[in-house]
Amino acid sequence: MSNQPDYSLLELASVREGDSVANTLANSVSYAQHAEQLGFKRFWLAEHHNMEGISSAATSVLIGHIAGKTDTLRVGSGGIMLPNHPPLVIAEQFGTLECLYPGRIDLGLGRAPGTDPVTARALRRDGLSAEQFPDDVARLQALLGPLQPGQPVKAIPGAGTQVPIWLLGSSLFSAQLAAMRGLPYAFAGHFAPRLYREALKTYRDNFRPSDQLAEPYAMLALPAVPAESREHAGFLATTSYQRILALFRGQPLWMKPPVASMDGLWGRGEEAGVKDFLGLQISGNAKDLAEQLQQRLADIHVNELMFTVDIYDPEERRQALDILAETRQLLQQS
Repeated sequence: MSNQPDYSLLELASVREGDSVANTLANSVSYAQHAEQLGFKRFWLAEHHNMEGISSAATSVLIGHIAGKTDTLRVGSGGIMLPNHPPLVIAEQFGTLECLYPGRIDLGLGRAPGTDPVTARALRRDGLSAEQFPDDVARLQALLGPLQPGQPVKAIPGAGTQVPIWLLGSSLFSAQLAAMRGLPYAFAGHFAPRLYREALKTYRDNFRPSDQLAEPYAMLALPAVPAESREHAGFLATTSYQRILALFRGQPLWMKPPVASMDGLWGRGEEAGVKDFLGLQISGNAKDLAEQLQQRLADIHVNELMFTVDIYDPEERRQALDILAETRQLLQQS
């Protein structure tokens, strides 16, 4: 397969039902270290708030923790939800991270709050919304760029670090903005599969070179359930089915053990909704995964794939990365 995409991981630091945040974060470190050994390129953490079962709220803190426990992995945000934060604060945080871990930090930005409206108001003063996202991105670019004569507000640390900024999205808006600004773009296919072809095409067709990026660079995020067999993958997938079902029902998002059958746990409409949510999911052994990836990539061009792997058992989750890594060799041979 030509233009073999790099592999990366998205992490929500999901808490298993009955487990502690401390154990969860220790497992995230082991997961990142294993990914590094296997040659994965990036390890990004997602910002979510007020969600029982997801412990990545203090995203920049976790990025520093993971970066400090690894050596070569690029660590970043997938993403920082910019409406929640003044750009100066993010510039200082990521400027500091870049000084601590030079050349290894990514700043992925999203324009949704990553939470409910009440929590969004608790995070940041009223009157600021996603509508300001393009202006906030521009402010952040300026704060992380070289200091200008007479610049009244400086990010110290931050100024001159040129931390790579990515735009993340699940619609055409961020694709258009990333293209216009000449920034790398990541499509959130792990939860919003419908527009991925259109968004990636919009990005490539409208890309304008910038100081950061001479050519378009696109990433697609998608869910993966790697296992030794198709049957076992089907069993393991029930963990993410239960979490998404809980999300739809407004319930806590604790990661639950897989079950033999989802019968009786969801209604027909809920099943359809969960499976639509996971429309880009790949599942099975290495050969199955490689075949499914070929289908997903047949009519698009991406430079990188970022996987979410929601598997309940931490050891089995690390082993899933071994299976996922095998698919790169299979795709190269095809």
